[in-house]
Amino acid sequence: MNKGTVIVGGGPAGLQLAYYLEKANRDYIILEKSSVAGNSFVSYPRHRTLISINKVHTGETGYDKNMRWDWNSLLTTEEDLKKQPLFKEYTKDYFPKADTLVQYLQDFARNFALKIAYNNEVSKVSKSGKVFTLECGSGKVYTTECLVVATGFRKSNMPDIDGIELCQTYENMTINPHDFANQEVLILGKGNSGFETADNLIRTTALIHVLSPDPISLAWKSHYIGDLRAVNNDFLDTYQLKSQNAVLDAKIGKIEMAPGGKFDVTVHYAHALGESEVLSYDAVLNCTGFVFDKDFYDQSCKPETAYQGKFPALKPNWESTNVEGLFYAGVLSHSCDYRKHTSGFIHGFRYCVRTLFHLLEQRYHAVPYPRRDIPATVEGVLNSIIARAATTSALWQQFGYLIDVITVQDNKACYYEELTKGLVKDSDISSFSHYYTFSLEFNKITGNADPFEINRKPVPDQAQESIFLHPVVRQFNKGKLMNELHLLEDLYTNWTHPTQHIQPLREFLTACFQGRIGFQVQPLKAKM
Repeated sequence: MNKGTVIVGGGPAGLQLAYYLEKANRDYIILEKSSVAGNSFVSYPRHRTLISINKVHTGETGYDKNMRWDWNSLLTTEEDLKKQPLFKEYTKDYFPKADTLVQYLQDFARNFALKIAYNNEVSKVSKSGKVFTLECGSGKVYTTECLVVATGFRKSNMPDIDGIELCQTYENMTINPHDFANQEVLILGKGNSGFETADNLIRTTALIHVLSPDPISLAWKSHYIGDLRAVNNDFLDTYQLKSQNAVLDAKIGKIEMAPGGKFDVTVHYAHALGESEVLSYDAVLNCTGFVFDKDFYDQSCKPETAYQGKFPALKPNWESTNVEGLFYAGVLSHSCDYRKHTSGFIHGFRYCVRTLFHLLEQRYHAVPYPRRDIPATVEGVLNSIIARAATTSALWQQFGYLIDVITVQDNKACYYEELTKGLVKDSDISSFSHYYTFSLEFNKITGNADPFEINRKPVPDQAQESIFLHPVVRQFNKGKLMNELHLLEDLYTNWTHPTQHIQPLREFLTACFQGRIGFQVQPLKAKM
């Protein structure tokens, strides 16, 4: 069966793309290995509590703005909310249960009549010319010139450690805490899966050590939500308050079986003058995450990888760097912004999927990327930016990654939403002599500064030192940065104060329109 687009994986990313393809009446199919949509959430996270927030009450009424605090719903039109309610209509829990998300995703697939071939696990992908051939375990074969892989991670990460095969893995370990009663347990990995596991075992174990070579990175400090979240960090209290548990920065030399069913683990400490020792445990649990599975690709379309094989290597349009026509959506698209932004999570990648849809429409169906005309004046550009800042969830969730672009040429201005810097660089926009980007960004907290004790400078001419989320407008001439303006952070994120926000933006745009190139370049800050 030949299809215009084949999507592998019926999780949230696959469903999101299918929603837009269905709306556009395109020829597509989702190949899902299981019998349900959202199958990965049937098993993960193992302890069944999501770390994606579900803020039901916001005080706001607009759909787009409310999506800033809805981390689980997929994107639809407001009209389509009559067919499929938002996730918050399923539960009021701030940190909801995974089973609720499974129900939401199944309803989403059914209510929009998405074309899904269930129980069709792809066993082999090959390519001849421009055509991909996908062979399924069911015996069915599909062909396409546009292949989108949205499977998420399918393989456990197995660190290069002698004896790692002796460990229980996150995917197959028991989650009954009483199975570890009075045991000494080593957990490998300081991510959310490791600490989720540790928190589950606190009340029954004799001792828990959580170990990895690098120190803990806390999400409330880094602004990267893949780092350790507060919902999973109760264990830290038990370490610092001397309750027999510990967090170790160390590398493992080897893991060996010892007499009596124990495990001897040789550790080399990272901050202890080269100290090494052998520690003994009743159980060792590998919670070091998952990696990209490229086993079903044959040599005709084997994708290159990035981050030591954790992700596929991607171009800015989420296409494989070496296999034309092979695109990635969802968690695997996080290759482009790993540990910087939110593309590894529903509330981030749903916007990337929407942008990917528009790129596929442009490439395969000659449908121009959406844009709208605005007045080619200072006030026209200013009003567009301020209005967008007040409502956008895409730039809010994908801070510093997704950007809006405004081109000005021949007394005409066009507004494009939700591109990336890489996409702009690779497009015709970069040939314009007068265009702007607009984004919402954090600035980096340097050194060991306390994020809860920041010395603020609430004056417009020092807005570039704002740490909290704030608007940034940049002017470019044929890809070259000419001017940059940061607007002051605002407690209520309104950015509409007449003298703190509107006046500085008006003065900036006036100077840009008048051709005073380079009049006020502010240093580009590193972002989190």
